[in-house]
Amino acid sequence: MSNLVIVESPAKAKTIKKYLGKDYDVVASMGHVRDLPSARLSVDVNNNFAPKYEVIKGKEKLVDELQSKAKSSDKVYLATDPDREGEAISWHLAYLLDLPLDEVDRVEFNEITKTGVKNGMASPRTINIDLVNAQQARRILDRLVGYKLSPFVSQKIHRGLSAGRVQSVAVRIIVDRENEIRAFKPEEYWSIDAKFIPKGSRKAFSAALYGDKNGKIKIKNKEQADKILADLEGADFIITKVKNGTRKKSPAPPFITSTLQQEASRKLNFQSRRTMKVAQELYEGVELEGIGAIGLITYMRTDSLRISNDAIADAQTYIRDTYGDKYLPAKPRHFKSRAGAQDGHEAIRPSTPSITPAQIKGSVTNDQYKLYKLIWERFMASQMADCIQKTTQADIEGNGYIFKAAGYRVDFDGFTTLYVESKDDEDDKDNRILSLEKDTPCKAKELLGNQHFTQPPARFTEASLIKALEEYGIGRPSTYAATISTITSREYVKREGKTLVPTELGEALAGLMKERFPKIVNVKFTAQMEQELDTVESGETEWVELLDGFYTDFDKTLKKAKADMQGVKIELEEDKTDIICEKCGRQMVVKVGRYGKFIACPGYPDCKNVKKYVENVGVKCPKCDGDVIVKRTGKGKIFYGCSNYPNCDFVSWYEPVEERCPNCGDILFKRKGKKGGLFCQHEGCGYKK
Repeated sequence: MSNLVIVESPAKAKTIKKYLGKDYDVVASMGHVRDLPSARLSVDVNNNFAPKYEVIKGKEKLVDELQSKAKSSDKVYLATDPDREGEAISWHLAYLLDLPLDEVDRVEFNEITKTGVKNGMASPRTINIDLVNAQQARRILDRLVGYKLSPFVSQKIHRGLSAGRVQSVAVRIIVDRENEIRAFKPEEYWSIDAKFIPKGSRKAFSAALYGDKNGKIKIKNKEQADKILADLEGADFIITKVKNGTRKKSPAPPFITSTLQQEASRKLNFQSRRTMKVAQELYEGVELEGIGAIGLITYMRTDSLRISNDAIADAQTYIRDTYGDKYLPAKPRHFKSRAGAQDGHEAIRPSTPSITPAQIKGSVTNDQYKLYKLIWERFMASQMADCIQKTTQADIEGNGYIFKAAGYRVDFDGFTTLYVESKDDEDDKDNRILSLEKDTPCKAKELLGNQHFTQPPARFTEASLIKALEEYGIGRPSTYAATISTITSREYVKREGKTLVPTELGEALAGLMKERFPKIVNVKFTAQMEQELDTVESGETEWVELLDGFYTDFDKTLKKAKADMQGVKIELEEDKTDIICEKCGRQMVVKVGRYGKFIACPGYPDCKNVKKYVENVGVKCPKCDGDVIVKRTGKGKIFYGCSNYPNCDFVSWYEPVEERCPNCGDILFKRKGKKGGLFCQHEGCGYKK
């Protein structure tokens, strides 16, 4: 019996081949094999939005090989990824390999382990055409928006822009937040903060002024704060009320796609694209010393919190053996998925929980180790006992004023011995507190009036933007990484540290879209469209009907925008330069062409003067009097070199700065990342800042 199994990647093929044996030939399709050609719209809007698919350029030979193998096989199994995209790839393969759609040949692997592969092969099914149509509807909808809108925004702002369905909303959300920050007017307020030492103790605890017997006091200015401090001078303080309690802190659930991306951003400083790339590698399989090829995690595109009973049992065994019975909860934990979540796959967890991060460290890359450790610890902690904290709340009175103190001490660490979830708005303040008793006199070690100002909303980070997109119901978890990558690579948004800041270009795009295509960038409309696309997947809505309803209104809006804005061009400040055209005297501008940016005279076609675009970092070359400029390798990686090249050979991967080394006087360079800072490259110096 000759069996052909087609998966998406060579790594996955290698791992699965190990479990299926010699009777199976396992080959990779290398992702999608057929798609809408990029050179044209490839959708017949007048014929039920019929897509015009073609074999992807460069994959003709691969398709020929797959067709040859399929013809010589007794049975073909389509084992692409277990999601909407994977289903569509299987459908395209069935078409190219002439496999009937009623053939029971579609298999799914939720985990690439011996059990996972065995279970998948034991339960083949037909291709789910509703799932395929859901993918087609999204693909065609995004193609219609992208291909119809992109030329319009390129014409109105500058060449080479794109306006995607989800990316435009993401840019709008970031721009709206920036406008909130600009419009924010800070208000002054004060606090009176104290440190008290109870009688008989040497340790102080912190408290803050609450008010007086009439209620809470809001301190608006320094004069009011100074008056209270004067009233408190020399006061006798006593603890008048103590309330002790117990609270339980429960572990976070195991990861889904969005929470994995958020937590990897917070804890590991991974961008979402990097997270998904590494997660894919862990799912498809890695070669472990003493074990062989094995998939280390379950499928990483999921929004379900369901966990198999076998996985829970494995986790319980490990926790009992490692930490003892007291670290197990009274009963196994099950988590409820959010409304509308797809329950096709489990939560993201280690496929074999007994394989610890320490066991794989010598066999995997650093990124794979870090991400596996994060997933493993989160899953294990989700099945551990609560953290028990003893809480204390106290009132301290003096001269009629009331201070309040609140804190806790850990009575039992529970799951926190292994893992604690990070937050976007981490509060570093440690509010552990002493055991306090009522009627205990206290000495004021410190009484300070502190000025504060109300703070504007924080800029989005990658983690908080993903959280917002998920809460709004925009896009799908599997698309977040690509969306963020697109808006940053298109320079609609730039990264400043961990925050995402809109560029002038991004703000211009968002403004144009809000004015002319309000539905496209309307958060509620986009979320509603997302829900309607999900109804295609469930078989409730015909995909052609959905596209027709959207396109009719969209086409009218686009035609009106083109008519209303005929001859209108949005000028950007960032496109202007201080270079004067030596041929006609006009101020030259930055333009975007097929090969990137260049400097041109705005008088075209009367004046056709152009210059090379050079990004100057504002530092003189350490070898000559030239300027240090930004350069790029053939693959787009940034490095720094001298403008006098080839006469000067200065080059560096690190950005030089104006500051000089205090030890040797040489130029300093900037290193980015967690271990960032300035350093000297002069041989034998070693200065770092």
